[in-house]
Amino acid sequence: MPGPRAPLAALAALLAVASLAPRAAAEPPPSERSALLAFLTATPHERRLGWNTSTPTCSWVGVTCDGSGSTVVEVRLPGVGIVGAIPPGTLGRLTNLRVLSLRSNRVLGSIPDDVLQLPNLQALFLQQNRLSGAIPPGIARLGGLERLVLSHNNLSGPIPFVLNNLTALRMLKLDGNNLSGSIPSISIPALAVLNVSDNSLNGSIPKSLSRFPRESFAGNLQLCGDPLPPCGSSFFPPAPAPGMSPGGGGPMPGSSKKRKLSGAAIAGIVVGAVVAGLLLLIAIVLCAVSRRRRGGAREGPKAAATSAAAAAAPGRGQPPPASGEGGGMTSSSKEDLGGGASGSAAAVAASAAGGVAGEQSRLVFVGKGAGYSFDLEDLLRASAEVLGKGSVGTSYKAVLEEGTTVVVKRLKDVVVARREFDAHMEALGRVEHRNVLPVRAYYFSKDEKLLVYDYLPNGSLSAMLHGSRGSGRTPLDWEARMRSALSAARGLAHLHTAHSLVHGNVKASNVLLRPDPDAAALSDFSLHQLFAPSSARAGGYRAPEVVDSRRLTFKSDVYSLGVLLLELLTGKSPAHASLEGDGTLDLPRWVQSVVREEWTAEVFDVELVRLGASAEEEMVALLQVAMACVATVPDARPDAPDVVRMIEEIGAGHGGRTTTEESEGVRGTSEEERSRSGGTPPAAPTP
Repeated sequence: MPGPRAPLAALAALLAVASLAPRAAAEPPPSERSALLAFLTATPHERRLGWNTSTPTCSWVGVTCDGSGSTVVEVRLPGVGIVGAIPPGTLGRLTNLRVLSLRSNRVLGSIPDDVLQLPNLQALFLQQNRLSGAIPPGIARLGGLERLVLSHNNLSGPIPFVLNNLTALRMLKLDGNNLSGSIPSISIPALAVLNVSDNSLNGSIPKSLSRFPRESFAGNLQLCGDPLPPCGSSFFPPAPAPGMSPGGGGPMPGSSKKRKLSGAAIAGIVVGAVVAGLLLLIAIVLCAVSRRRRGGAREGPKAAATSAAAAAAPGRGQPPPASGEGGGMTSSSKEDLGGGASGSAAAVAASAAGGVAGEQSRLVFVGKGAGYSFDLEDLLRASAEVLGKGSVGTSYKAVLEEGTTVVVKRLKDVVVARREFDAHMEALGRVEHRNVLPVRAYYFSKDEKLLVYDYLPNGSLSAMLHGSRGSGRTPLDWEARMRSALSAARGLAHLHTAHSLVHGNVKASNVLLRPDPDAAALSDFSLHQLFAPSSARAGGYRAPEVVDSRRLTFKSDVYSLGVLLLELLTGKSPAHASLEGDGTLDLPRWVQSVVREEWTAEVFDVELVRLGASAEEEMVALLQVAMACVATVPDARPDAPDVVRMIEEIGAGHGGRTTTEESEGVRGTSEEERSRSGGTPPAAPTP
């Protein structure tokens, strides 16, 4: 009996080993392996990936196989320096591919047709590349696609209607391209994330997409309709009377239906109007007599003051003076500003309305804004052009009839009362520094809150840094980036030390450029106290310890400044480096991970490398300053004046023109001020 059992046991062991052998040696088919190698061979890349025939395919960098290791299901190669077009006949041969991510490279051209025929593809991430041309209509063949991200490329033409064929689509991001035309009516029930901002789209937003937030459509100057302002409206639309057209010229279309009145009704209306007119006339006469009796003794001094103000006022349409203290000035009518002797109908109505009601209809000038010479009526008649939409409201370029150009910011969701709003605006109006853009005027009413700023035609640092990277664009060189960094740091240090104000919204789109490269200005500062508390991340600039947008500190400002410095160094926008749906880390964490792997050179913007920047030591030094600013522990971050000093020491020749006034204003701060509450200013400025 022992004899037969031994061969049986040996045979069983042999069968077990044979059954395990294929599983241990499981490998994708040779066609997939050769397709990957062909892609790598035909595509120049800056980082070594280590793909070779001596190692299993499923262990290659960026390649993921299914559970059994028998087929490739994911290819993720973000930021590896791929240059050139995706070669056809390579990745399109991976028939079981579910995820393809080539984001943050320099992929050119269009998406190959064979990639658009992958039957199992569920996610396609090609953002932050240089794809050009139209969105291929063949993309509709990817019936199982759930996430499509083509942000920040050079795509042009219309958004194809055939996207409606992607019935499983949950995320669609096409922002930061040159797409034009109207938005098609996309009706995909599963679609949860949509972003078509920063393109050249026009027309009305389809009703099927009105459920998405304003940020999804921002940056398209000719786009209108819910959730954006209605089509054809101005930045400050007058409220039409019921049944009247917005222009006030007559009844709205269709309002004439069922409006035929009987003769008795017409007679009653006429009699009522006559009686009301007589009563109103009597009231006006009584008010005028009473005013004359009370104000007779003060007539002379008032006339003298009015005459002096008219003589001192500059000509209409002139910008504010470059220096000097400007007190608050309220504009109620054009006759008041021009020193006219006879009041207009608007002025009479304002006088009859009295105190508070009159104040709510006026444009209040603060600081050096008193040098402007226009009023609310001029703003209402100005031609308005949308400059951009942000977290606090929409900004418009307003060109007045006499040629003056200003920026009007229409605030949304303001929660503070009139008295607190007035006091805060007066405090902000006192800020004067070459690297800060102060408020010049404001308007407050129950329904509208407007801020008026100087217009700087050179645009924002964000537009210069992340604008269309086509052939006609001039990249931002290292010297210009250093000057912008120093300007932003100086402006922030001035707010902290001279006025104890937290900026609260430091980001590249709030750094406005001037012809003088050393005079870039921080805008939209200290507005966070006007709104309800929010825990929004503010597009990747918000410090991790901040949970309430109204409780910001000097240290949280420094964190945002550090993110801005990283943005200048990497060329990557924090607003689009945050979780894109395929596991991307925020910008500081991404930089930390790259530096940790000793790939420091991989951090810097490829445009700087292509321009032949020879300031590697300065770039590394500024990177160290930025990483100190984005330290997780607030107390480990430097103060804003220290950041200014460190940047000045890095490059004395790059915008390092530090005047005595600037140095003293930034560095001459007492230790008591700089250590107040661990870098936390008072809850609200005291005007």
